[in-house]
Amino acid sequence: MNSFLRASCSGAKNFFPLPNAIFSLGLSTGELAVYAYLMYCEDRKSHQCWPSYKTIGRAVGMSENTVRKYVRELEYKTLILTEPTKYESASGQVRNGNLIFTILPIQGAIEYHNECQLWK
Repeated sequence: MNSFLRASCSGAKNFFPLPNAIFSLGLSTGELAVYAYLMYCEDRKSHQCWPSYKTIGRAVGMSENTVRKYVRELEYKTLILTEPTKYESASGQVRNGNLIFTILPIQGAIEYHNECQLWK
């Protein structure tokens, strides 16, 4: 077995899982890029991550507004959930924090996609 296959099979830290079924959902390249980055950041136990739109944008070469658009699309397609967070600043003001992204099971997105195809 070559070293690439050995590394990917052994759970090496330089790899992350991307479900094969993601390619059957008709995602745009932007949606796919944002989803892949969220999978890259995901905590494997909680299925959550919390990068900012700016961080995602830098990683995938998009503006923050474009990232927002694709996040909304991924939510609509039931691939992710987002939850707002708040934090208290040093001056005591409550401010908005980063979103918490939850990666949902791919099966739900496949079922939703198939239902939408039936209605077309």
